[in-house]
Amino acid sequence: MSQDTVRLIPSDEGSWRLDAYLRRGGYEAARKAVTSMAPAGIIAEVRKAGLRGRGGAGFPAGLKWSFVPQGVSGPKYLCVNADEGEPGTFKDRAILVRDPHRLLEGMVIAAFAVGIHTAIVYVRGEYERIAGRLREAMAEAEGAGFLGPDIFGSGFGLEVVIHFGAGAYICGEETALLESVEGRRGTPRLKPPFPAVAGLFRAPTVINNVETLANVPSIIGRGADWFTAQGLPKDCGTRLFSVSGAVRRPGLYELPTGIPLRTLIEDHAGGPPEGVSVKAVIPGGLSAPVLRADELEAHLDFESMALVCSMAGSAGVIVIGDRTPMLEVLGVMSRFYAHESCGQCTPCRIGTSWIHRTVTRIAAGQGRRGDLDLILSLADGIKGRTLCPMGDAAALPIQALVTKFRDELEQAVER
Repeated sequence: MSQDTVRLIPSDEGSWRLDAYLRRGGYEAARKAVTSMAPAGIIAEVRKAGLRGRGGAGFPAGLKWSFVPQGVSGPKYLCVNADEGEPGTFKDRAILVRDPHRLLEGMVIAAFAVGIHTAIVYVRGEYERIAGRLREAMAEAEGAGFLGPDIFGSGFGLEVVIHFGAGAYICGEETALLESVEGRRGTPRLKPPFPAVAGLFRAPTVINNVETLANVPSIIGRGADWFTAQGLPKDCGTRLFSVSGAVRRPGLYELPTGIPLRTLIEDHAGGPPEGVSVKAVIPGGLSAPVLRADELEAHLDFESMALVCSMAGSAGVIVIGDRTPMLEVLGVMSRFYAHESCGQCTPCRIGTSWIHRTVTRIAAGQGRRGDLDLILSLADGIKGRTLCPMGDAAALPIQALVTKFRDELEQAVER
């Protein structure tokens, strides 16, 4: 990473306070955007930067903003997805704790670009204490004129509201998030219409992840060319990699997109502890298909992960050591998805629970011949047959784990 890189997670004492953020050049990009740039120019700059969503799907942020219809009457909304329910992922929490003003500045720029005056930050219920820091940052920003009815004296205003979820993984899916904000049970909507046209309260809505918006001030402040100089041509900038599991230095690492998985694990996270070797890695949060130890040369960007039939996802890298039985990993995975299925789609509701019961029976020493084929068949029956991506998020990693570690799992079935 170049010395010129703006870090999303600063290291200075009291980094979350407004005075510390201002010393780092905070709110200058928002001032530039609101007072001297046209909304269309802001969207064009973000599109030129190639900023892809950091929540998991990787959809280009500027393109998403451009889908919102202009010149229409009535409200528009910005929803910030701070639900962060993907197991193995803890990057958004760090931004909320260490650099909340960068998120707020990114929200101001995005809202001005799209013509939005109300923003909702959807925070997972377990982050209630963390959200207290965001509230303090909001109060500081409002007191300084960086939020509120007349930002920088421009006449443009933005109101920010914090809304808490109730711990449902499904509410990380954007339309289930909208249902939750509206006071209903968090279940995904049928699309189209898409949120950009009919989102919150059926009004045009932009939904972005915390890390996505935290990148926006640097793009506007330093320019798209500066941003594209880092990372890869089709996947620019840096990413926050959450590394956990069998490594010496688990933690959060901000590195250019496209870094080799082996480099992240060995050079940055210190490699596995003494006497342990890497058996497998889940590269993008629990919903990303597992990779074997012989696939660690793969690069951590959306295109490279697709080439090895996995996903960059939310960049939650879970390292599994050779002392961990893969049946145990499969048990955790199947239990999570069976518990978190919203139940709206029959293939997901029935399939995930059936897989979990089968895995539990195998773990209890009551495995039957054909159980692994049954799990693969059930996962195949979920894949591509649900309203939202959670069906694939449950099916694909289970299929990959059973396929790549079948010999080990067969021994567990036959014991």
